[in-house]
Amino acid sequence: MSKVLAVETFLAAEAGDHTARNLTITLFLVFVAVTLGITIWASRQTKTATDFYAGGRSFSGFQNGMAIGGDYMSAASFLGIAGIIALYGYDGFLYSIGFLVAWLVALLLVAELLRNSGRYTMADVLAFRMRQRPVRTAAAVSTITVSIFYLLAQMVGAGALVALLLGIRPGTTFLGMDADTAKVATIIMVGTLMIIYVTVGGMKGTTYVQIVKAFLLMGGALLMTILVLAKFNFNLSELLGQAAAASGKGSAFLEPGLRYGVEVAGNSTQTFYNKVDLLSLGIALVLGTAGLPHILIRFYTVPTAKAARKSVLWAIGIIGTFYLLTLALGFGAAALVGSQAITAQDKAGNTAAPQLAEALGIDFFGGELGGAALLAIIAAVAFATILAVVAGLTLASSSSLAHDFYANVLKKGEASERQEVRVARISALGIGAVSIALSIYAQNLNVAFLVALAFAVAASGNLPAILYSLFWRRFNTSGAVWAIYGGLLSAVLLVFFSPVVSGAATSMFPDHDWQWFPLSNPGILSIPFGFLCGWIGTVISKEHDEDKYAELEVRALTGAGAH
Repeated sequence: MSKVLAVETFLAAEAGDHTARNLTITLFLVFVAVTLGITIWASRQTKTATDFYAGGRSFSGFQNGMAIGGDYMSAASFLGIAGIIALYGYDGFLYSIGFLVAWLVALLLVAELLRNSGRYTMADVLAFRMRQRPVRTAAAVSTITVSIFYLLAQMVGAGALVALLLGIRPGTTFLGMDADTAKVATIIMVGTLMIIYVTVGGMKGTTYVQIVKAFLLMGGALLMTILVLAKFNFNLSELLGQAAAASGKGSAFLEPGLRYGVEVAGNSTQTFYNKVDLLSLGIALVLGTAGLPHILIRFYTVPTAKAARKSVLWAIGIIGTFYLLTLALGFGAAALVGSQAITAQDKAGNTAAPQLAEALGIDFFGGELGGAALLAIIAAVAFATILAVVAGLTLASSSSLAHDFYANVLKKGEASERQEVRVARISALGIGAVSIALSIYAQNLNVAFLVALAFAVAASGNLPAILYSLFWRRFNTSGAVWAIYGGLLSAVLLVFFSPVVSGAATSMFPDHDWQWFPLSNPGILSIPFGFLCGWIGTVISKEHDEDKYAELEVRALTGAGAH
């Protein structure tokens, strides 16, 4: 009798696996077909550089707010945060709070002013009252660096997701591919699709893809949250208690200090480093959004400053709601899936949300087949999330390379719009290739953690230059170049010599050790250093243009003459 039961269980599991694979592939192909259709349609509407870079400035506040949400709620939000909450409880929620609070900084300090005073890219604002070539070159370098850091997170999430969907674990194969090969193949596929979206559809195509994705992600997250709460009779205490019990860490799971700021007995130095690392992460999360190039260019897609403000308010509402839902996703995964099952599939926890979907489907929708069906739906949403975000990132970096570096540095402002857009499309191909290559080495890292590094780099290089340019009358070309390069190089070098890259089991290169910087996030040093470099560069230069600052101030406050 037991043998019969075992065979039936095995067959049911096999049927569930095949159903999950077939449904996922079908849903993924449907989404790709729809978005490619949108992209092709958008390509027919893209006739000028304004259409390619800013979607013709034709989007409403609500549409742009949804697109910002779609751009911002990345694989880090859906996969990474859910995973890190599932593994570390209270400490994981730090990411949700940090990402949300960061929007207040973006709203209060940069959103409207940037939209009014720029044209297509962040560098339009920085270079307005300064020498064009050095500032635009620095801004292009910074934009590409930040975008590639962010792209790594999306690619790693894609690889982990596909390994789960195809049932590939260490020691198993699918279509002749082992787990590592399947992840690499997925990274290449996602990279290819993002290049197509950008080169064909430009900003219009990318924006509509992001809007569709935002609706799908909110719907999927809301459904899973309702099911998790229903499983525990809408009793949050019961959910948290079960999550703590299943985590194997007891009450510590619901208290700070499990992952960040850990106190190491008998090692006061390491305890100090751990607490400083927590502070560094918090600073990077809160300040990073205001310096993210792919978010900043979204403010140029609306026709008025009022629409820019509306779009940020919509985005805050959408993003804030979503990050509240990540609590249920993370603790639900801890309670219903368990940390052992999560880390067995992916060491960094990036598959916690899809695994939770499978568990909920089994409970609520008729066993293994129901689990396979819900897993397929949520996985398709996650794919949509990744594709939309990587398209936005690639567009931001290729636009900066074409508009800032090619058109204004190499061609000194004499390139035609047609030449500029063609170079942007070629740039997307190159940036996509670099991101694919680097992502292959970053597969052991949690995607939320990778995005936190991108936030630190953005806040170190871009944010000081933006704030000084908008608010400091004395700021000049030397200060802008010093701020961008100083903050950028300090952040990247500190990351390179940190446990993120080498010297730890979860590093990008675990078999090598050249790390000497003890913190995993460089923000606490690199962000103040970026501001300091900007100040030093400014005061050692005699360049000063009072009239240009006055003109920028009028533009920033009123939008007069900006476009």
